[in-house]
Amino acid sequence: MLSDLHSGNKVVGAKQSRRAIQEGLARKVFLASDAAPALTAPLLRLCRQASVPVTASRTMRELGQAAGIQVGASVVTLL
Repeated sequence: MLSDLHSGNKVVGAKQSRRAIQEGLARKVFLASDAAPALTAPLLRLCRQASVPVTASRTMRELGQAAGIQVGASVVTLL
């Protein structure tokens, strides 16, 4: 599924991910296991409310690389 992050339709970052979840566009959310809980906990709650599957087993560095960006990513959402 991480390979989908590089080539698939996605948004990177908490604000864009939150918007995608609220608008019903999110298919799956990837949360970095080493990201600040203050950032990821509200997104996790939002995903549960919207019944969006969540994976939280990758690091920020791994998510950033999988998404094709040069920096770490705390959250990446597949659309």
